[in-house]
Amino acid sequence: MRAYGEFLRLPHAARLLGGTLLGRLPNGMGMLAVVLHIRAEGGGYPLAGALGGVLGLAMAAGQPVLGRTMDRLGQPRVLLLSALASAAGFTLLAAVGADPLPVAIAAVVLAGFATPPLEAGLRALWPAVLPGPGQVQAAYALDAAAQEILFTVGPLIVVAAAAVSTETALILTGLLGIAGTLVIITSGPSRDWVGEPRAADWAGPLRSPGLRVLLLGLTFAGVALGVYAVAVVAYAERMHNDLASGLLLASMAAGALLGGLVYGARVWPGEAHRRLPWLLGALAAGYVPLVWAPGLPLMTVLAFVSGVFLAPVLACSFSLVDRLAPSGTVTEAFAWVVAAVGAGSALGSAVSGIGQDMAGVPGAFAGAAAGGVLALLACLLGARTLRPAVREQPVRPAYEPAGGAQERPARRRRVRSRT
Repeated sequence: MRAYGEFLRLPHAARLLGGTLLGRLPNGMGMLAVVLHIRAEGGGYPLAGALGGVLGLAMAAGQPVLGRTMDRLGQPRVLLLSALASAAGFTLLAAVGADPLPVAIAAVVLAGFATPPLEAGLRALWPAVLPGPGQVQAAYALDAAAQEILFTVGPLIVVAAAAVSTETALILTGLLGIAGTLVIITSGPSRDWVGEPRAADWAGPLRSPGLRVLLLGLTFAGVALGVYAVAVVAYAERMHNDLASGLLLASMAAGALLGGLVYGARVWPGEAHRRLPWLLGALAAGYVPLVWAPGLPLMTVLAFVSGVFLAPVLACSFSLVDRLAPSGTVTEAFAWVVAAVGAGSALGSAVSGIGQDMAGVPGAFAGAAAGGVLALLACLLGARTLRPAVREQPVRPAYEPAGGAQERPARRRRVRSRT
């Protein structure tokens, strides 16, 4: 933990990480808040679930668009306007409920599509804010581990707010997004950040073969996550234990948190593209025993183990994105990572249902194992493209605001580590 203490004491590090986690709480709150509100307004489960799915898909679609805009226009304007628009969508849904339905759909699409790309923006800032690659790796790992907390704390906040009213839960979801965004955009690194010049093409970061392979692998990893989220509900029903699904979700999140903290606490030897297949292999291996679906005590242990390598896989992938993304596309590239995992998770939810119909609870969990194996295969088949080109990378000092007494001449910093 000493390494993380040193990291959080670096200028701007704690503020950027804390503000981003606060602003990303709606990612763990939005879907549940929508479902509870539609149910409270008299809508059925199919409608509530459909609108929750629309929110997730709209969020996945909006992240790359907003990320590209942020690469061109900088962070403050894009983040603030998107946070306000997303909050307006949640507020509109709170006002109209499910009737009229077209307005409700439009509100959900607005709330999801306009979700501020705080994840992508933070990961674009780290190389400029932190003094060396070791601290950047620690930041990526801590970020990947801490996001598990969002999907544990977020639903609890929704349930507490819904005790007042479901409208309160929706409005609070939007307000938390605005609050976290304000913490970020009022910081010096965010105000001063500018993207590098980029080629004038429509593909952006997707013109990188290595990045396409990485996104495919992360999509399959997202499938495993989506399968797991549904499969634990089926397991709880089979065990006639309503608390089992929450316990298994919390156990996997705890495993991911621990794995991320351990991974980021040291600098690992070798290149990230060589490390990723081993991490994906371990992640896939952790999902396979879940097919057994034993009693709850042992299943809880297996759930914990299945999450241990999740955050390391994400942190290692973030390191690769920073090297594989073409110049001027770093924020959009990180936004595509968010979209890939989100889209895979949505697909995994459907796959889990099919597996459960075919083979019961073991069939549902088999989809998670299949997603992990496919992620590994995608990485192995595209291994040659994942190797970043060799570049001369000068040593960069940490971010320094203009005007300080011990600073270099004021200038707007380029934050990319690649030429």
